Amino acid sequence: MDELRRLYANHTGSQAEEIQELLPLSGSNRRYFRLFGIKNLIGAIGASEDENSAFIYMAGHFHSKGLPVPEVYAHSDDKLFYLQEDLGDTLLFNAIEKGRQSCMFDEGERLLLHKTIALLPSIQVKGAEDFDFSRCYPRSGFDYRSVLWDLNYFKYCFLKATGLEFQESLLEDDFHQMSKVLLQDNTETFLYRDFQSRNVMIKDGEPYFIDFQGGRKGPVYYDVASFLWQAKAKYPKGLRDELLNSYIKALRAYLPVDESDFRSQLRHFVLFRLLQVLGAYGFRGYFEKKPHFIQSVPYAIDNLRDLLHEDFADYPYLCDVLRKLTTLKQFSEVLNKSVLEVKVVSFAYKKGIPDDSSGNGGGYIFDCRAINNPGKYERYNAFTGLDEPVVRFLHDESDVTDFLNHVYVLVDTSVSRYLDRGFTNLMVSFGCTGGQHRSVYCAQLLAEHLHKRFGIKINLIHRELNLEQNFKTTL
Repeated sequence: MDELRRLYANHTGSQAEEIQELLPLSGSNRRYFRLFGIKNLIGAIGASEDENSAFIYMAGHFHSKGLPVPEVYAHSDDKLFYLQEDLGDTLLFNAIEKGRQSCMFDEGERLLLHKTIALLPSIQVKGAEDFDFSRCYPRSGFDYRSVLWDLNYFKYCFLKATGLEFQESLLEDDFHQMSKVLLQDNTETFLYRDFQSRNVMIKDGEPYFIDFQGGRKGPVYYDVASFLWQAKAKYPKGLRDELLNSYIKALRAYLPVDESDFRSQLRHFVLFRLLQVLGAYGFRGYFEKKPHFIQSVPYAIDNLRDLLHEDFADYPYLCDVLRKLTTLKQFSEVLNKSVLEVKVVSFAYKKGIPDDSSGNGGGYIFDCRAINNPGKYERYNAFTGLDEPVVRFLHDESDVTDFLNHVYVLVDTSVSRYLDRGFTNLMVSFGCTGGQHRSVYCAQLLAEHLHKRFGIKINLIHRELNLEQNFKTTL
C-alpha cells in the first residue's frame, strides 16, 4: 500500500487523499485500489512479476496503437505495483444486466455489445503489429502444450471431480485430435484469451479492454468463442448470430474471411473454450472452495448441451463423455445450493423488530430515526420512501447519503465474506418510527446496491407497506 502511495505522489506531485480497495472482478490474485486525489487512479498489486510485466508491456504497446486500453502511468522497479488510468466502475457485464436476466436485450445493450465485438479485430490484428510475443506470459503462443494444459485442466479439475467414469486413454486420443484441429491455422494475430464481458469496461458509452495479460500469439476464433459463449451472458441465438456477423464484417477490414470456413472452425474453439472454462470453475470452486464459481457451472453446462446437438465427428469418445456429463443431476441442483440470499426489511419499531425466518439469527438492524423525518410534514403523509417527493426530501434535507455509505461498507464486507465461505442467508433491517418513509427509502437503496454490486438474490420486504420485491441472482 505504501508503494502505491509513493508511486501516486511521484506521478502526480501530490499525496493520495484516500485509498479504497475494489472488490476483485475475476479469479486472479491481483488486488486493485482506487487512489483519490487531484487525479483518480487505479493501483494494482500483483503476486507475479512476470504476469505484471506482461500486462505493463501490452498496455503500453496497445496504447501506442491507439487501442482502447487503460494507460499505465507508473510502476515499481519490481513491477509488482503499478498505477493505471481509472476507467470508472461500469463493466459491460453489469451494463447489460437487464438483458442477461431476461434474455431480452434492449437497443442500448445491443449497441454496446456490437461496439465491443466490432472492436475485437483491432486488438487482434492491429495490436499484433510490431508486437514482441516473447514478452507474453506464461506462453508466447497458442501451441500444442498450452492446448493440452487446458484440456487436462478440464479433466483433472472438473471432470474427475464430478465422479463420472471414463476411459482416460480414449479421452486422451480425442484431446490430441482436438489439438491438431485447433492448431491448423497459424496466424500472426493476438489472442486475448479471456475476452468476455467482465473484462470490458464502459466509459462514456465506449468499450475499453482490460485484463489481457494472459494474451499471446494465436488464432482469432478463441476470443470470439470466449465472448459469444460466455457462461452467464446468456445471449439468445439470434443476438449471437448478429454479433458474429458484426465481428466478421469488422475482421474483413484487416483480413480476408471465408465465412463458411470461419464458422466451421469457430465451433471447435467454442467446445474447447467451454472445457477450459469448466476446468477453471472446477479449480476455483471445488479446490479453492469459492462457491460463486460453482454457481456458474450450470450456465456453462447449458451452453455445452446446446453445442452437442450437432456431433463433432473428430472427437467421438469426448462427445460421448460430455453428453453424459450434461445429464448429471447435480448440475441442475447446484443453483439451489450454497447460494447467498440477503433479506432486506423495512419496519416500524413500534410494531417490533422483524424475525429472521432462516433461523440463523444475527444480521444487521439499522436505526433510521436519527435521519430527518419527512413524516413530520403533513404534505408527505400520503407518500412513502419509494415516492419521488420523499426521495427528494431525504436526498436534499438530511444526511441519509452519509448514513447509507456507512451501511454499504459494513454490509458489503459481510456479503463478500459470506460468498467466500458459502453462507446462504443474511438479514438486514431498517427501522424508523412508522416504517413508511426513512426505513423504506434505505432498504430499497441497499437492496438495489447489493444486487448491482454482487448479483446475489435479494428478498426485499417493506413490512408496514405490505410490499415485497425479489431480485433474482445473476451469479
